[in-house]
Amino acid sequence: MKRLSKRIFVVFLIVWAASLLHGCAPQEQEKNTKASSASEAGTEGVREETGPKIGVSIYRYDDTFMKLYRSELKQYLEETYHAEVIMRNAGGDQEEQNRQIGQFISDGCAGIIVNPVEVSAAVGLADACSQAGIPLVFINREPSEEEQKRWQDNHMAVSCVGTDSRQAGTYQGEIIREMPDKGDINGDGVVSYAMIMGEDGNEDSLYRTEYSIKALEEGGMKTDKLFSGNGDWNKDQGKKLAQEVLNTYGSRIEVIFCNNDAMANGALEAVEEAGRVPGKDIYLVGVDALQDTVKYIKEGKITGTVLNDHEGQSQTAADTLIKMIDGEDVDTRYQVDYIKVTAISTFHTLKGED
Repeated sequence: MKRLSKRIFVVFLIVWAASLLHGCAPQEQEKNTKASSASEAGTEGVREETGPKIGVSIYRYDDTFMKLYRSELKQYLEETYHAEVIMRNAGGDQEEQNRQIGQFISDGCAGIIVNPVEVSAAVGLADACSQAGIPLVFINREPSEEEQKRWQDNHMAVSCVGTDSRQAGTYQGEIIREMPDKGDINGDGVVSYAMIMGEDGNEDSLYRTEYSIKALEEGGMKTDKLFSGNGDWNKDQGKKLAQEVLNTYGSRIEVIFCNNDAMANGALEAVEEAGRVPGKDIYLVGVDALQDTVKYIKEGKITGTVLNDHEGQSQTAADTLIKMIDGEDVDTRYQVDYIKVTAISTFHTLKGED
């Protein structure tokens, strides 16, 4: 109490002295001076923590899953490590992303996190950061095993955090296989399906596609692919492809596999507009466990999805980068598991769900 009174008295003397030197200050200036003094008094002795400057480049901001990922990543870095986070949108342009990484290096960032536009660009990005002595973590899109081995062999402060999309595909196939009819809705002994894929040539897209069908066939089911096309992870493209499927094959389609939930949500709109009854005469599955998709699962409209744990991945990426900044050894790769989500799943594992 004595310390606070003494400080107020000192502040008064300073203000009084200033008034003698410069005359009476305008009323607004006087208010600002008092507010500033009160603020200083209230924070006296409190050390404001400052953390490292972190540069983050995301391949595309309009990707629904990456919206969740980058939001969680930024919040976690700021709240846990008091980091100054500089977030940039590469807009699907690798050259733009290269410029962003160069700017992060010039700006003196202590660490960099990259969601690469093109996985093949990882070599150059890793070299640039390594030469600048700045730790780097790749997220969501993993560089090749050969590239990861190069980091390890050359003792580079580079790591990646991701998932195994073979696991995601397997879980999709298992979700259909676990239905009472195992996906064979018309009972002809064959699961007739359409596959709506992500980007052409993308590893996640390739593995999710391959292993979803592999899981069905390894479970004893015969399959017949009636259609496949690339929806580029986009809801509108997913709907457009599903419309094409339904217009061409009609009731022959029993299952629509989608490489992500955004496309599955679009496909659901097409299915309902075509007069089909999702969950009864046609099944839909996706990947990501987006909030809308989980709601549709609870309503019985989408059969299932696979949780792509953006919280676990983003926090692992942040923790890994900070360890490297602090000079600690880390693994070259960290994997975060997927989780199956169906109507009978325990939804309490999903943030914000009851």
